Amino acid sequence: MSKIILITHQKGGVGKSTLTFNLAQNLSQSTKVAVLDFDLQGSLSQLSELVTDIDIIPFTENVTAISEMDYDFIFIDTPPYLSNHLPQLIQLADLIIVPTKAGILDLLAIKSTLELIKQEEKSENALVVFNMIKANTTLTLDILIGLEEYNIPIAKTHISDLVAFTRSVLVKGVESDKNAQKQINKLTEEVLTKLI
Repeated sequence: MSKIILITHQKGGVGKSTLTFNLAQNLSQSTKVAVLDFDLQGSLSQLSELVTDIDIIPFTENVTAISEMDYDFIFIDTPPYLSNHLPQLIQLADLIIVPTKAGILDLLAIKSTLELIKQEEKSENALVVFNMIKANTTLTLDILIGLEEYNIPIAKTHISDLVAFTRSVLVKGVESDKNAQKQINKLTEEVLTKLI
């Protein structure tokens, strides 16, 4: 049976699509992986002809058909707003990843997404991931403290703002950058641990 991983946050620019791609690419070396691109911008769908290790499938209205798909892992990339499909996708997901930058506006914007996850009673199946983190920032600690009120697990692994991640969709991953690969490996390990 497929493990469904939803990547969501109502704010744009937090790196949902890039994180989705890199986690899917990292798992594709030993498993059968699909990425469902629910974002109408279709950023990941445009890569479907370039990528051979994962199946990238454009937006579909039929949410219930997702659980019938024959993959080991199904990643769902969502748009930068709270869509009508989101409550149903949250219910369907085995894990909900909420990427966020370490900024005050990001902390304010994450509230609606985390409250929807709580409302759907899926807090234990969620994981906030600090993404695109600038080196030597002290703001991350302030944001961590601000997130405590939601009682949603926070990943130990933080993904840095490295060029390797930005370029990863063109070169099919981050293998050429040891630091980036180490970070995505650690996050993949955390994801798998949450799914077991």
